[in-house]
Amino acid sequence: MENMEGFRVEHDSMGEVKVPADKFWGAQTQRSHENFEIGVGIETMPKEIIKAFGILKKAAAHANNALVPERMTDQKCEAISKVCDEICEGKLFEQFPLVVWQTGSGTQSNMNVNEVVANRGNDLAGEKLLHPNDDVNMSQSSNDTFPTALHIASALLLEEELLPAAKELVAEFQRLEKENEGIVKTGRTHLQDAVPVAFSQEISGWRSSLEKDIQLVELSLSPLKELALGGTAVGTGLNAPKGFDTLVAEKIAEFTKSDFVTAENKFHALSSRDELVFAHGAVKATAADMMKIANDIRWLASGPRCGLGEITIPANEPGSSIMPGKVNPTQCEQVTMVAVQVMGNDTAISVAASQGNFELNVFLPVIAYNFTQSVRLLSESIRSFNKNCVTGLQANKEKMHENLHRSLMLVTALNPYIGYENAAKCAHKAFEENISLKEACVGLGFLSEERFDEVFHPEEMV
Repeated sequence: MENMEGFRVEHDSMGEVKVPADKFWGAQTQRSHENFEIGVGIETMPKEIIKAFGILKKAAAHANNALVPERMTDQKCEAISKVCDEICEGKLFEQFPLVVWQTGSGTQSNMNVNEVVANRGNDLAGEKLLHPNDDVNMSQSSNDTFPTALHIASALLLEEELLPAAKELVAEFQRLEKENEGIVKTGRTHLQDAVPVAFSQEISGWRSSLEKDIQLVELSLSPLKELALGGTAVGTGLNAPKGFDTLVAEKIAEFTKSDFVTAENKFHALSSRDELVFAHGAVKATAADMMKIANDIRWLASGPRCGLGEITIPANEPGSSIMPGKVNPTQCEQVTMVAVQVMGNDTAISVAASQGNFELNVFLPVIAYNFTQSVRLLSESIRSFNKNCVTGLQANKEKMHENLHRSLMLVTALNPYIGYENAAKCAHKAFEENISLKEACVGLGFLSEERFDEVFHPEEMV
């Protein structure tokens, strides 16, 4: 490799290419970098995918070292492992400049990793020890490595980011439930007044929704941990030694401390992305519940004087450039925007997953981009919402009591004593004449004042 004006000359099967002298990538990476100037610096391959590639390349080296030590020597395995560890530690991310909008198999990103590992490994060894295809890509194809990296990255993101964030919010809701026991407020259905509900019961609905979402995400992990690696180009395992698929999955499980296994059918593993659709469906379900919870909280906190005003939430920043003193439910708003993004990503993933042709799906990078974005955004959104909103949520007991006793739907408590139709007459009369339910019921002659007071206890209706 000859240095010339800050560049060196690399070559691939198509000829020579000038590569920046300070970069570890090679000819194929450089070609992709020049041919796909789409979203450069913004929509690059997600770091989670690059880290997953580091894990699988290290695992492949160890599996090859065990199965074909005459080709994958101890020295080569050690060199590959060192560079992969650097990648997983985030030390070499600037060496992966390729955008999402490239070949649909992710071949260029696979080669980007192969070239960086080889050149960096040679740099550390002080000799030409590693070849990107013959050594770093040994027993592999882009067609099985990218789906594998995608599954590793997605499963680890769910386990390490989304599930802990959701569980932290569940714990906060549990605290709020206990803190608000005994407070009764008006319920609402169809955005209209309904019969009473305990505030702790309302909070328990939020908590239980998230607990169900956690269960759904956990259900999606097992199929997501089935890996395509070992299928090579079309699922037949061509050029991979016998037992490579099982052993490399065991190595990945060992390095990640997570229960990854080899996929039983590699033809399915290369061509279908149904596990990712299912897993992202659970992510979308979580986003849908977060949308509902955030909307409930911002509506209950609306006001402070001309809205429902039944709860208060932290005032984190000024809410208007023109209205002094205005404060907005900004954390609720970020949650709802993130939920919309996740729902949009789900559509992109679903369409992309439907486009497998014969032995391969070639929409992998866009699936990777959307899946990792969804999980990263939603995890960070939930943590921010919990820290900056939910932990400071407080009940406005006086407003809850006032609204409860103004609700006409308390008339439901009278059904057993005066019947549904007569209770409806009371509600209509109270509304039309702007009087209390007691005044309406007594005025219509359905109950005496004493009997009304005896049977009408809103706080006991929960």
